[in-house]
Amino acid sequence: MTEESGSAEETAAQRRERLKALREAQQLLDSEHPQPQSQPQPQPPQQIEPQVEEEAEQDGKLDMKFRNYLPRDKKLQENRIAPPALPKFDDPVATAPPISNGTEDPIVNIAPKKPNWDLRRDVQKKLDKLDRRTQRAIIELMQEEEKRRQEAAEQTNEAVEED
Repeated sequence: MTEESGSAEETAAQRRERLKALREAQQLLDSEHPQPQSQPQPQPPQQIEPQVEEEAEQDGKLDMKFRNYLPRDKKLQENRIAPPALPKFDDPVATAPPISNGTEDPIVNIAPKKPNWDLRRDVQKKLDKLDRRTQRAIIELMQEEEKRRQEAAEQTNEAVEED
């Protein structure tokens, strides 16, 4: 176990040395090529807050925009943005005047037009079958009546020819 703890300490020491070398190299690069103001360098949390306040005081204006929030500070209220205006929706159904005769009773409109619609739906097949049979019977009766008329016409023609 002492070998493992010794090797762990050695690797930790090597890692610290590499990190230290990387930090020094980064500092050299930063001093040669300063970064733009928009990308501040990461700093410990203790130093960030005073720096932000100092930058805000130096700039004289804040880049904060408030759309849904009304700040209490009068300086920040100047940065408030008006909420976006929604387009006006015109409902075509609501704008069209209702067609009414003036004689309709509003209570009649509440009641269903045909209270037996469910009964008709249930017996519709039987009604269709009866309609077909009725049409056939009417056609047969018409054909029989036509035959009678033709026979009657033939008898009258024969009677006229005999005279």
